[in-house]
Amino acid sequence: MPHPTITSPLIALRRELTVAEYAEGVLTGDRVTLGRAITLVESTLPAHEAMAQELLLQLLPHTGKALRLGITGIPGAGKSTFIEALGGRLTAAGHKVAVLAIDPSSTISGGSILGDKTRMQELSANPNAFIRPSPSSGTLGGVTRKTRETLFVCEAFGFDVVIIETVGTGQSETVVDDMVDCFLLLMVAGAGDELQGIKRGVLELADIVAVNKADGDNVQRAELACRQYATGLHFMRPKVQSWTPQAVVCSARTGRGLDELWTLVEAHRRALTHAGDFTTHRQQQLVRWMWSMINERLLAAMRAHPAVKERILPLELAVTEGKVTASQAAAALLEAFGVDTM
Repeated sequence: MPHPTITSPLIALRRELTVAEYAEGVLTGDRVTLGRAITLVESTLPAHEAMAQELLLQLLPHTGKALRLGITGIPGAGKSTFIEALGGRLTAAGHKVAVLAIDPSSTISGGSILGDKTRMQELSANPNAFIRPSPSSGTLGGVTRKTRETLFVCEAFGFDVVIIETVGTGQSETVVDDMVDCFLLLMVAGAGDELQGIKRGVLELADIVAVNKADGDNVQRAELACRQYATGLHFMRPKVQSWTPQAVVCSARTGRGLDELWTLVEAHRRALTHAGDFTTHRQQQLVRWMWSMINERLLAAMRAHPAVKERILPLELAVTEGKVTASQAAAALLEAFGVDTM
């Protein structure tokens, strides 16, 4: 008589879930299913991508209620300590906090320099918090697409504050700003000319500038830097008429200013909501996301087209040697792809 097949609990646990099972697990607050759902969303396998889109469609009615906060800053600004301190305060006040991190360096090296769970050990162990780094490969656009979809999964799970962190290298700030409600720029004093310490374009994105490490012997320098930022923000055109960007000082180490800063974040949301800008902002973000997806997929399809692939290198060489203009080379590749450029 043959022995009965024994299925271990681990094997049973890792069986492929259906879309309905993923949705039920996320909506009922099962953290194991949350992790698996995000892994599904991050997958580049065509079958998984199709399932992920079905899942997101089921979860969409349960999204949109969280406050989405983007955080960036120059290296050394203390983002990890700041997020851990702020996240701890928020969870103590009854919030559920998800932290998603975008690392542009991963699109080049294939690895992540963030190490989020090792940097935020207390927050990662908090039952009311969740930390997830970005996927470790692909284009920046692909990474941020996965982050945006992960944001939706986290909102459906019940997180009412979603923090999206980026390392502050310039390019990623724009895409993060386009998926959050409030954009926070974290700075420190004593890093040279304060207003030159980060690109003007990034400063223009900020709804709030927080000068961190306002403790010990650094208090006066931090307060001076805060005044400098406040002056600089005064001369910049605000993103919306309903909110004037603010500058504050804080200390993630001592907790100084963190409660006041969060009060500002909430005031920003109330101001935009009262003026009707909040809903409009999110709607515009979705439309821009749609077009960015179209651009990304069209470019990928074009590069993969056989007639285009065989002409890319010769045309790139011709452009670098000055034999054709960039516009002529682009027209030739588009025509090879089947696009009439006339």
